[in-house]
Amino acid sequence: MKKRIALILTTIVALVLVLTGCGKKESSDTKTPGTLTIGLEGTYAPYSYRENGKLKGFEVDYGKAVAKKLGMKAKFVPTKWDSLIAGLNSNTFDVVINNVAENPSREKQYLFSTPYIYSRSVIITKDGSGINSVDDIKGQKIAAGTGTDNYNHAKKFGADVVPSSDFQTSMSMIDQGRVKGAFNSKEAFLTWKKDHKNTDLKYIVIPESKLPASKIAPIFNKKSTKLSKQVTKATNELFKDGTMKKLSVKYFGEDITKK
Repeated sequence: MKKRIALILTTIVALVLVLTGCGKKESSDTKTPGTLTIGLEGTYAPYSYRENGKLKGFEVDYGKAVAKKLGMKAKFVPTKWDSLIAGLNSNTFDVVINNVAENPSREKQYLFSTPYIYSRSVIITKDGSGINSVDDIKGQKIAAGTGTDNYNHAKKFGADVVPSSDFQTSMSMIDQGRVKGAFNSKEAFLTWKKDHKNTDLKYIVIPESKLPASKIAPIFNKKSTKLSKQVTKATNELFKDGTMKKLSVKYFGEDITKK
């Protein structure tokens, strides 16, 4: 009788352990258990930037929200653009959330989860530059970040592209007359202009027919199939509960999470 009771108790304990295990979140292929290590620049407002030494921005809040949905803690690793995506291959971080656009070249080498915003590029210039449309940048010196979609787009339209390390550098290059303009994000320029009210810089819209909005999504190395799917699920939940729209309006003044 005692043996039978012991067997029943053992079976119950085993069943409880199995059920407890089923209730846990699915494990992720992150470099540090329980932590989502995120690569970003931290110098590109309103996406990610520092205010009084503290890292802030749309992508910072988005990264924290995704990590929370996954039951993890977000850890941010600020890195210069030219080393950012390469850090995925060296496992410096699990994911890059840094206004990275999906394109065929990147899709061959990396994984993307679902887009979280749709970014529109513009030409930033001055009155009297002779640039009134994107067609006018052909043969002109235009600043853009090396390896970015902005760089590739400027090349596509025939610009003589001058590499720039960050957004502020591009703006300074225009002011100094080193370039005729810059190819960059409309959202980034509008945010920058808030703190530079006396600037004479302006932006020129590029028609959707000539350059559609870019799909901006988290990017992973090819091995992170499980994690990319988990981030897609978490992002979809953030869309559903209204978090994405709320963050977009907070940082951009409008909802740019929809195409």
